[in-house]
Amino acid sequence: MADDLFRYDLMVETALRGVVRDALRRAAERGLPGNHHFYITFKTRAPGVNIPPYLVERYPDEMTIVLQFQFWDLEILEDQFSVTLSFNDIREPLTIPFEALTGFADPSVQFGLQFQQTTNGDTPTGDDDPDGGDTPDGDDDATDDAGSGEVVSLDQFRKKK
Repeated sequence: MADDLFRYDLMVETALRGVVRDALRRAAERGLPGNHHFYITFKTRAPGVNIPPYLVERYPDEMTIVLQFQFWDLEILEDQFSVTLSFNDIREPLTIPFEALTGFADPSVQFGLQFQQTTNGDTPTGDDDPDGGDTPDGDDDATDDAGSGEVVSLDQFRKKK
C-alpha cells in the first residue's frame, strides 16, 4: 500500500501545528495587536504537559486557555510552548507540547483549527469530539466561549478504515 508511506494526513496536521507555533511566536515577539486573542485547547494528561495538579484534577481530559490581556513569559520552542497565566489571582506556569493541542482559534479573524490527538506521534486516535473539552469558570484567562471562528477539520483527508 504505497499511499501509506506518505501519510498526508499527518503531514497536514504537522503543518497546521506549525501555524499555531508561528502565531504564538509572533505574539511573543510583538504582542497581540488589535482584537487578536487565542483560544488554545489541549489534553491535560498528554505526555509533556506540565500544569498545576489542581488544574489536572479540575480538567482531567481537556482544558482551554485564552491568551489575550493577561499572560506572561510566553516562550515558544519547536515542540512546545510555555506561558504563565493567572488562575484565581495566582500566576501559574504552564508548559504545553504542540502534540497535546486539540484546538486553536483566533475569533477576532474567525480562524480556527481542530487537531486529532495522536497516541504515538503518528496514529490518529479517532477522537472526533471537538466540543468535549473543559474550561475553567470565572477566570479571565480561560473560557468556554470559543467565539465563532471557522474550524478546519482534517477528517476529509484521513484514510477511512
